[in-house]
Amino acid sequence: MSIDMNSTNDIIGREDIDDFEAILSVVGTEDADGRHAVHSVYDTIFTWDYEKGTRPKLEKLYEKAKKAQWNGQTDLPWDTDVDQEKLIVENAVATGGFTAGIDLTGTPAEKWSEKEWIQFGVESQNWTLSQFLHGEQGALVCTAKIVESVPWIDAKYYAATQVMDEARHVEVFAKYLDDKCSGHYPINAHLRMLLDDIIADSRWDMTYLGMQIMVEGLALAAFGFMAQMTQDPLLKQLLRYVMADEARHVAFGVLSLQEYYQGLNAAELRERQEFAFEAAVRMRDRFLQQEVWDRMGIDPKAIVPLIQQAPERAQFQALLFSKIVPNCRKLGLLDAADGWLRTKFTELGVIEFESWEDTGEEYDSFAAVPSKDQVAS
Repeated sequence: MSIDMNSTNDIIGREDIDDFEAILSVVGTEDADGRHAVHSVYDTIFTWDYEKGTRPKLEKLYEKAKKAQWNGQTDLPWDTDVDQEKLIVENAVATGGFTAGIDLTGTPAEKWSEKEWIQFGVESQNWTLSQFLHGEQGALVCTAKIVESVPWIDAKYYAATQVMDEARHVEVFAKYLDDKCSGHYPINAHLRMLLDDIIADSRWDMTYLGMQIMVEGLALAAFGFMAQMTQDPLLKQLLRYVMADEARHVAFGVLSLQEYYQGLNAAELRERQEFAFEAAVRMRDRFLQQEVWDRMGIDPKAIVPLIQQAPERAQFQALLFSKIVPNCRKLGLLDAADGWLRTKFTELGVIEFESWEDTGEEYDSFAAVPSKDQVAS
């Protein structure tokens, strides 16, 4: 059965997913009072069924989460000296240089000195960690909403532990940026649009899908990539702690939605597919780092398309979806509604990850609280 719903243009505001002119025309604005309000109307659900363990996999996750709490203030070596510029240089050397695989001929960055590339690296790290920070606050807000709106007591129990996890993540990313880095960035416009959509939707399962599966799934992959690359032992340990939490969070989404989606019809599943596709594109678009190029005095439209042509860049962006695609498969979203999402993920170049292990099965492989040996490895 064919289901005609929204077009690509209806979903993301353009027909061509690689239209850089359209992507880079979306720019953020800072709120004068440092606050951002999103209107949301949804049902707050009480349940009088307090029987714990009616969903055994969620109960197991809850018990694991209770044992895995850590203190961001005392369990991380905050006395570690961090030389941000030195780390940027070491990382560049390890990856073949600042411009490895990129032809910048004819661009404003063609004649940049090493000093300018180091500054770009510093700004890039500040930007990346700032977006992690904003995303973690989004997760904090969304999980508090899940506690209110999900109808099952086992899910409320687990979501309450995630609220604590997310508060801790916001705390440690903010502290690292303040104490060890050299500046903050406001939230990227594409990320803000996505978080607004997730929070504004009245349906509890859309909050799960947008945050637990899509945003947290990409974050888990991105944190893993940065943990592998960084030479800073403090940041490496911070990310390993956060990843252990995030794996549980994504598993929470998979285990909860897998049951719920079995009762949805084709049209309802297509709505979820479209939401997953929109989230995927918004998250991919935010990694163009247009705010960094602006701060370095270069028009992003003059250089971003060239940067995107580098093979390593395409591989990096694809790997960010290595957690999302198998989880969408586990939920039945890839092939529902005539395989619409499979087609879209193929267009995005990420369908190759569908056979990878889903987080509903692999979260046990992440240590609840990593040991010093695991962090160092």
